[in-house]
Amino acid sequence: MSDKLSINNEMAVFDRKDREFYDSLTSEERKKFSNFLMIRYGSSVQGSRDLQEFYLISTNERLNKQFFNINRHPKLQWLCATTVSPGLGTQRHQWIAPKKKEPGAGSVRKQLAELYPHLKDDELELMSQINTKKDVDEYLRASGQEAKK
Repeated sequence: MSDKLSINNEMAVFDRKDREFYDSLTSEERKKFSNFLMIRYGSSVQGSRDLQEFYLISTNERLNKQFFNINRHPKLQWLCATTVSPGLGTQRHQWIAPKKKEPGAGSVRKQLAELYPHLKDDELELMSQINTKKDVDEYLRASGQEAKK
């Protein structure tokens, strides 16, 4: 992998707001480049609490909300990513690992969706986070239904 595509370089050009970076990549480098990493690395920095909050909020506002709606436009994704940095020089970014799904969480969500078809996705997600499979099974038994295996 070229130095240009090392995560340290990518985050440095991210912090410098280098809007020409994506254009400077060859077609092979573009295939290897991941705009998604800008969300994971870009939202977390070492530094003052204010700086950390700025990066997190800025990443959420400018990248997380519509990032995948523009996934057919990687240059536009990059340009959006360059708006995150406040332009205070290169920062030390840390990786934020994706949240691991707990075993059975999908089945709990599925059961809750069957029980409460009127709930929206975010409401189902919240319900599945605060209720375990055991909780759902107890509710089903209490209401005279059979708990699913």
